[in-house]
Amino acid sequence: MSTARVAVAGAIVAALALTACGPENEDTAAPPTTPAATTPAATAPATASARPTSAAPAAPTSTAPTSAAPAAPTSAAPAGKRQVVEARTAGGLAKTIGQDAVSDVAVDPGEMRENMHMVLANFDRPGQTSGRRILLIAVDNIPEDPAKRREHLWRGMIDYALQNGSTGDPTTATPFPAGPLGGSLECLKLPEAPTTDVICGWSDTSTAGVALFPKTTPAEAAALFTKMRGDIEK
Repeated sequence: MSTARVAVAGAIVAALALTACGPENEDTAAPPTTPAATTPAATAPATASARPTSAAPAAPTSTAPTSAAPAAPTSAAPAGKRQVVEARTAGGLAKTIGQDAVSDVAVDPGEMRENMHMVLANFDRPGQTSGRRILLIAVDNIPEDPAKRREHLWRGMIDYALQNGSTGDPTTATPFPAGPLGGSLECLKLPEAPTTDVICGWSDTSTAGVALFPKTTPAEAAALFTKMRGDIEK
């Protein structure tokens, strides 16, 4: 992968750190301020920034373009931690088996401690027998801020995508409704085209996951990712 693509991937992941620290972090003491338009940072280090406690959001410090979409609404998640589980089907898609199944860790999940679980699998679209599959990775019982873990998974998935058939530079992530499980969900597309490869990611109070959707649109990928998450996160 070229130095330019690595730099862009790092910038996109860093931008996600700013949009990820939202209402899903239930343990944050300060109440959320009125959401503003998402403004990703282009060169910030890959760590999630603390949410400001002042009446107004912190001013952006980068020259990266502001996402046109408003911050996605986050729904309240039920109390208690959830976990990720292996599923034969997710969102109506069958888990890939046989020689096309994931045979090794394609994306670094980050630090895995005792009592943490990881799901890493390919999923087939209806009737699919060949070609690139949907790749999903998710972890639970995350010891740090789950938004930071999603950030880590984002970077790994972007690198994986650009080395396995995706082309072009990642664009600004767009927030979408997170669905009944709450938290936040965002998607970005790699390159500028009506139908292209899309990476979506979610995080909530204790889990995080990302998935690569070949040849689709962000809105379609977000809708399918929400359904898949309902079968993966329990």
